[in-house]
Amino acid sequence: MATPVISISDNAMSRIHALLDKRGKPSAGVKIGVRTRGCSGLAYTIEYADEVNKFDEVVEKDGVKVLIDPKAIMFLIGTEMDYVEEKLKSGFVFRNPNEKGRCGCGESFHV
Repeated sequence: MATPVISISDNAMSRIHALLDKRGKPSAGVKIGVRTRGCSGLAYTIEYADEVNKFDEVVEKDGVKVLIDPKAIMFLIGTEMDYVEEKLKSGFVFRNPNEKGRCGCGESFHV
């Protein structure tokens, strides 16, 4: 069995489960990608997925599918997805060994 493109922490899976439960309609899972945005060039995206597309990479854990946009695979190999809750903010965090740098606000990165 091949190593998945990304690993997903238990905290991230718990949050994904909660988001899918709150959505109010069936979902194929959530989809992760990258988009050109921000001062460093790329930003992570996460959205609901209504279907699995032909070339999506599928990482399944705890009965939930996390789909990886095929255009994002080369940027995400080896990444760990986590969910953190701090005093002033909470959200998904991506620890990506391919990142060469991030912008000052932490919203975008470059490889």
